[in-house]
Amino acid sequence: MANGQWYPPEWPDRIRALADGTLTPVSPKRAATVMLLRDTDAGPVVHMLRRRASMAFAGGAYAYPGGGVDPRDDDLHVRWAGPTRAWWADRLGVDETAAQAIVCAAVRETYEEAGVLLAGPTPDSVVGDTTGADWEVDRAALVDRELSFAEFLDRRGLVLRSDLLGAWTRWITPEFEARRYDTWFFVAALPEGQRTRNASTEADRTVWIRPEDAAASYDKGELLMMPPTIATLRQLTSYGTAVEALAAAPGRDLTPVLARARLEDGEIVLSWPGHDEFTKHIPTGGAPA
Repeated sequence: MANGQWYPPEWPDRIRALADGTLTPVSPKRAATVMLLRDTDAGPVVHMLRRRASMAFAGGAYAYPGGGVDPRDDDLHVRWAGPTRAWWADRLGVDETAAQAIVCAAVRETYEEAGVLLAGPTPDSVVGDTTGADWEVDRAALVDRELSFAEFLDRRGLVLRSDLLGAWTRWITPEFEARRYDTWFFVAALPEGQRTRNASTEADRTVWIRPEDAAASYDKGELLMMPPTIATLRQLTSYGTAVEALAAAPGRDLTPVLARARLEDGEIVLSWPGHDEFTKHIPTGGAPA
């Protein structure tokens, strides 16, 4: 039975074009995504959304809240709590300006797409319910880029709680993809008093699901996912609580994972280093196996 690995039909042609020099890779855009966890009696569950089938990139696939960096997050001073920008720069492998932007993207996108805000009025507090009409006005302004995240925090008198995030892994979209992202994956626990909702125009469904259940559904071909999504789900299954996962984050290797394609015995072999389950063998004139 086929699993739920997302595999666009145009990939073989694009891989061949890259190999023969007729395709120039686009530069990946910086992005961040957050694996939001909540403890239950049956173990931790993770918040996932299903991308609308009409989406050009990974339509119908299950993913986590996330998205691209807003360039203004590089330029504007953001009210900040938790580890310093220098600490995050070292952890993420970037400079301090980029580190601020990536962490901001993680917090902002989680609020934009799930309605959950990792920020508080003080460095050791976090906001409660954020579902009121006044909150929705600000959230919509963030989505429409009418309001920067720095301006949003200033308006609300809030500080970004970078200590509520744990950097987990980093994946870069393959060079042959038309839309490329350099994505940092973070883990976080749902703050007390807050609740998720489907606030994204890009998703038609959201679920709280145990990582092992989501992985089992992927294996059966019931849930469609991109390689980094199912890979991180499998990694989360070994933790009994959200706190355990967060505690493990600082020790995680953030070496970027980038797919490679090579010609071998008349077929294209597509592989993700360190993740053998995603390897695809593509005959020169056929479908991947």
